[in-house]
Amino acid sequence: MIKRIALSTAAVSALVAGPALATDITLGVLNDQSGVYADLSGQGSVVAAQMAVADFDAAGKGINVNIISADHQNKPDIASNIARQWYDQDGVDAILDVPTSSTALAVADVTAEFGKVFINSGAATSDLTRANCQPTTIHWTYDTAALANGTGKAVTEAGGDTWFFLTADYAFGHALERDTTAVVEASGGEVLGSVAHPFPGTDFSSFLLQAQASGAKVIGLANAGADTVNSIKQASEFGIVQGGQKLAGLLLFINNVHSLGAQTAQGLQMTTAFYWDMNDDTRAFSERFKEEMGSPPSMVQAGVYAGTLHYLKAVEAVGSDDAEAIVATMKEMKTDDPLFGEGYIRKDGRVIHDMYLMEVKSPEESTGEWDLLKEVATISGEDAFLPMEDGGCAFALAD
Repeated sequence: MIKRIALSTAAVSALVAGPALATDITLGVLNDQSGVYADLSGQGSVVAAQMAVADFDAAGKGINVNIISADHQNKPDIASNIARQWYDQDGVDAILDVPTSSTALAVADVTAEFGKVFINSGAATSDLTRANCQPTTIHWTYDTAALANGTGKAVTEAGGDTWFFLTADYAFGHALERDTTAVVEASGGEVLGSVAHPFPGTDFSSFLLQAQASGAKVIGLANAGADTVNSIKQASEFGIVQGGQKLAGLLLFINNVHSLGAQTAQGLQMTTAFYWDMNDDTRAFSERFKEEMGSPPSMVQAGVYAGTLHYLKAVEAVGSDDAEAIVATMKEMKTDDPLFGEGYIRKDGRVIHDMYLMEVKSPEESTGEWDLLKEVATISGEDAFLPMEDGGCAFALAD
């Protein structure tokens, strides 16, 4: 396990050493490239990392970057084996992305064992920077607490004060149900029950019927990707929304909304860290990304870009591939990029930036294929993410 050092040590060392020799860096993008999360991460995350390297002009700054990738198939054992081989045999310096919370937790442990760097964008569980935190983990884009503090709080305060959860039966789903339950109850609501479904799933009919029978005003979908899309489509077939219950998609991506279509998804609220049409910078980046991938980036892919950019800034400041100094420098430097704006990284590795409560536009409001969302509210990073002090991250609270 690596120890943390102050930026001042790394910065002074770099200044004393003068111009640095070329630094060789290998980045590994590890994600779902063939399953339910492939469209929101997959090859698009590889492209996002490549764009960050090019935009940073790494080669011009004496940093030679090699990017490799692999499909973890959403399985923790496969993810762990790939991470171990990458670190032990292939010279990988940092692993990026890693959706699916169970795989991310496994990779976080392997990264700490080897003293490397793990910049997670795709996984949701807040445990990555709480109960299962590691000094080598940076959790960039979002987490289950931020989703709960966005969608969960908004829906409850709007009158949806009784909930029933349809939960993916693995680390992510249970963390999202846990964190949303806390927000619902703190907002004066009540959870009537929950049911866990296999991950990944295809037939949600029996689970939706249990949710319908509960009489809860809100059916909270604590799942993601194709599972969420199929849950919403099958709920429509059962007439659940027409019967007066509301669906809360607790983790929706722009790709999911596009798959559903504005006619089906209109009015759904969702919490996101990034939307392609927020400002000139996000539109410019998304247009370049779309030329490569055929669609605008998800918030996961945007997070891979921003995390890679910040990592490269730290490599430049340190002047070597020293993971210990790079992690410390990443935490000392303010985060600032065209997609997420300004923010910072806490000692526990949680990146703090604004989140956004969005609503799916109606077909009449939409002016194009990907013109799907409108902003309802901005949630400050301090309000979106849980405070570090009660998170149980021992190394972060040791000082």
